[in-house]
Amino acid sequence: MPVPATKEAQGMFDLWLWSWLAAIITGVIVWGLIFYCVVRYRRRSESEIPVQTRYNLPIEIFYTVAPVMMVIVFFFFTVQTQDDVLHAPKDLTAANAKADLNVTVVGQQWSWTFNYAKGSSVIDGLPADKHALWESGTTANRPTLWLVKGQSVSFDLFSPDVIHSFWVPAFLFKMDVVPGRQAQNHFTLTPDRSGTFDGRCAELCGVYHSRMLFNVKVTDQASFDQHMQELKDKGNVGMNLGGSQVTTVAGLKSNGGEE
Repeated sequence: MPVPATKEAQGMFDLWLWSWLAAIITGVIVWGLIFYCVVRYRRRSESEIPVQTRYNLPIEIFYTVAPVMMVIVFFFFTVQTQDDVLHAPKDLTAANAKADLNVTVVGQQWSWTFNYAKGSSVIDGLPADKHALWESGTTANRPTLWLVKGQSVSFDLFSPDVIHSFWVPAFLFKMDVVPGRQAQNHFTLTPDRSGTFDGRCAELCGVYHSRMLFNVKVTDQASFDQHMQELKDKGNVGMNLGGSQVTTVAGLKSNGGEE
């Protein structure tokens, strides 16, 4: 398992750890019973035939009830962890305003665009902030998502074309980017470990899906502010909801007709 890089990731790490432990314990018990029956009730001579039992009602009840109880326990802790991780809000605008930073992630064939804003509003299902700053990339030049260590980030996921999936393994988390469902494609996290981490699309979205990669850089406030100023100096101001800036895809012709 990757070392958790966000405050919320520890909950998912613990869920996986205890789930695997429960599965291993269950497996050991089942294997033990199998080998016990093989040894205990084996045929010991040609004249002796082990008792042939068609059914055993207590055992049948047990192996029906026990898995159901296990599923209920797994379901309870999964939902509890999911609620803690997603911070699922009823009011998306209020959730964005509460976070230290709002990032609208645009997954498009076949790269990513990141929009940085403070308290971004949502109009007709789309984020609208004329003061936002954005950066994008291509399959040949992967973009980098910049975050500040210790600051909460509210993510809105948007796609102008097909279903993608935003996945950062170090965050132990991924979420599908579904067109038309931006309000439901929302989560909040707080990075608590500095460094550069890999990100990728985890949903088969077309011919260059495997090259739909990005980086995540968790840094200090000063470095983040400097990078935002660089984006502003480049003229990357306003919301960019995908497509127009990714004009060249490695292996395909650009909008201008050049390779």
